[in-house]
Amino acid sequence: MAENGTNGDCGVVGSGGGGGGGGGREDCITSHVDGGSAESHRYYLSRRTVWEMLRDRGYVVPDLELARSLAEFRSVFGDKPDLLRLRITVSHSSNPYNRMMVIFCGTEEIRTASVRNLYAQIMSTEHLKGLILIRESKINHFARKGLEKYPYKVEVFQITDLLVNITKHILMPKHEILNAEGKQRLLSQYKVKDTQLPRMLETDPIARYYGLEKGQVVKVTYSGEFIDSLETYRAVL
Repeated sequence: MAENGTNGDCGVVGSGGGGGGGGGREDCITSHVDGGSAESHRYYLSRRTVWEMLRDRGYVVPDLELARSLAEFRSVFGDKPDLLRLRITVSHSSNPYNRMMVIFCGTEEIRTASVRNLYAQIMSTEHLKGLILIRESKINHFARKGLEKYPYKVEVFQITDLLVNITKHILMPKHEILNAEGKQRLLSQYKVKDTQLPRMLETDPIARYYGLEKGQVVKVTYSGEFIDSLETYRAVL
């Protein structure tokens, strides 16, 4: 295991002007070239999506984090970010004792030892109810089994899946999560069971984005050039 947070598993610490000719065009192209590292850009994009995901799940997210530019990110974290500094811990807006932690993992394969060491680090975090791991490499079968032994839900995302926020895609319909009362009203209104509703798997990208679990119901609203407004519901199963 590496000795620094940047390369180790899950950040675990062990012991110009336009002249004549083509000059103007070249300067224009150059002005759009990213002079920073691809590594920092990747962390910036994925971390921004994570902040948006936490906000959409109801956690308290600082406006500063949502508005942070790539240049500001690099000024704070540098061109080779330390994974320990990228960690996020937030509380839910409805319950400050419901806290979520996000940890960016390194490029090495996540193994059972990494899972044990990670838990030893974070076990003292008060009121922690959930953990999100952002991985860049493989996580073996035994490590996944180890994560299932944690006393709270652990979600694992591939960093490349977070470079773009899927909920912002122009073709993506609007999703609203029904609370327990809203779900019961829906089922009573249509006299159906949730198992009779169209299905959404827990592995669906939208279900994963919102952290949905079995039994929850989502209202999906479609709208566009040829559809004024169409509402449907899906049950997570």
